[in-house]
This record gives sequence, C-alpha cells and structure tokens, in this order.
Amino acid sequence: MERIQTEKQYEDLINRDGLTVIKYDATWCPDCKTLDKFLPDLMTKHPDKEFYAMDVEQFEEITNKNDVRGIPSLLVYKNGEKLAHLHSKFAKTPAEISEYLETLESKK
Repeated sequence: MERIQTEKQYEDLINRDGLTVIKYDATWCPDCKTLDKFLPDLMTKHPDKEFYAMDVEQFEEITNKNDVRGIPSLLVYKNGEKLAHLHSKFAKTPAEISEYLETLESKK
C-alpha cells in the first residue's frame, strides 16, 4: 500500500471522484501491523477503491482535522468529503473491515 508523503498528495487523493480509503497508522502501533497482515486480501476484493496509508505523527494537523483519535483508523473520502470513518476499536478483524468496506458500496 502506497504511503502518503505530502499534504498536496493527500489533498489530491481525497478530492478524486472515486472512493479513496486512507489508513491512519503509526510505525510503533501493533494493531496497525496486525491490520497490515490481512488488508491486502481485502484490498483485492475491493478493486473499486484506492487504498493509501498515512502516518499520524507525520501529519498531525490532518489527523486532528479528521477526528482520528485511535489507530489504526480507516477513513473514506470522495470529492473532498469524508464519507466514512472506521474507528480503531472496530478495525481489529478482517470481518469488521470487510463489513465496513461493503457498506461503502452505496456511497460510490
């Protein structure tokens, strides 16, 4: 999964017409590493969405603006609008993530 490197890249991605899923994480986060083990399979099942990762410590202002209070969190954007937010406490298992991604079908 490609990592967001600049604020400009972030802005470009969230303003796209398609669904952009951003995983907010940190290098020291054990739950983030667990999520990384099964997220590639889920990404394959959802080719209609673009997936990226963002380090919360590198982009604190963006993280705060989006009310990310725990990691990992998955946020979905389209046309500059945040459409959905899967908070860290619900982003622990493949089933939880899969269910969340399925609910996004109506937001295309």
